[in-house]
Amino acid sequence: MSTLGAGEIYKRYISPLPASEQLRLLVMLAQGLASETIAGEKPSRSIMELHELGKDIWVEIDAQTYVNKLRDEWDIAHP
Repeated sequence: MSTLGAGEIYKRYISPLPASEQLRLLVMLAQGLASETIAGEKPSRSIMELHELGKDIWVEIDAQTYVNKLRDEWDIAHP
């Protein structure tokens, strides 16, 4: 089984499509390429940037009291 090159794929399958479908295909290709990470390239953002984000919100809140409150709200809403 031989594989088709980009030129042959375009000639056979893409050029016969209406312009709207060709544009849709172009968007799909661009999105697919944009989502791929090039090997060895460091991602532009890291999940670690979220570390301790918003911790000041919880300073004066007791964790057990908060959980009990949530449970009480759940029991009232879902008897």
